[in-house]
Amino acid sequence: MQRRVFLASGVAAGLFGRHALGDEVVRANGFWMPEEAEPHQRSFMQWPVNREVHPDRVFLEMLQQSIANIANAIADFEPVVMLMEARFAPQARRMLSDAVEIWDIPTDDLWCRDSGPVFLRNAAGDLAVAQLNFNGWGGKQTHAHDGEIAARVADRLGLPLIESGVVGEVGGLESDGDGTLIAHESSWVIDNRNPGLSRDEIEARLLSVLGARKMIWAPGVVGADITDYHIDSLARFSEPGKVVIQMPEAPAAGGPVVSRRV
Repeated sequence: MQRRVFLASGVAAGLFGRHALGDEVVRANGFWMPEEAEPHQRSFMQWPVNREVHPDRVFLEMLQQSIANIANAIADFEPVVMLMEARFAPQARRMLSDAVEIWDIPTDDLWCRDSGPVFLRNAAGDLAVAQLNFNGWGGKQTHAHDGEIAARVADRLGLPLIESGVVGEVGGLESDGDGTLIAHESSWVIDNRNPGLSRDEIEARLLSVLGARKMIWAPGVVGADITDYHIDSLARFSEPGKVVIQMPEAPAAGGPVVSRRV
């Protein structure tokens, strides 16, 4: 299992009542998306349960045990919240340590980095949640519960939910926390997410809701996998302005390119 398991996260309660906010609130309050490795208060994960997604019962049980093992390991160092419908909690608790907190927020699958909340913060320490309108990677997978997770987490925390005006997944972009985003066109400028929107329109909306100034696009590969080739399969920020790129093989001359300033 190599894809996204948990989302860089934070938590605060009682700061705001839940309501969708527009771009003017992002600008006025200075919200931005931090870089994923920055210090945070807890990690959120999702409990996989949907038998349409995972029809093999034995495999699903193995998958749940793997997710539990990851959560238990993280919980040795920081708080972990596992999202799941309450009726699955007794079975899950047998695999999860007592340190893992369970919230009654229904899930389908486990990819919290794609369907979970995108936390934003401002200089005053206030938090908000960006709504990227997860639609099962362009309708490729059932997502009746996963599509509601961001809003339900915002509601539970009493945080504002900021509408982005686009459909996508946080795994489909990377933020350096200092004003720059990178993404593949293949998982944003595509009719199964954002029909009728140009790349420039999508870029403007993402920059606004995530509090960034610059967007760097690479082409990507439509249909390469269920995500239409998320950027996090290719490149990650190692620090503001510096990207580490995974290459299938070293260039023929001059050795591997490890990173490049952007």
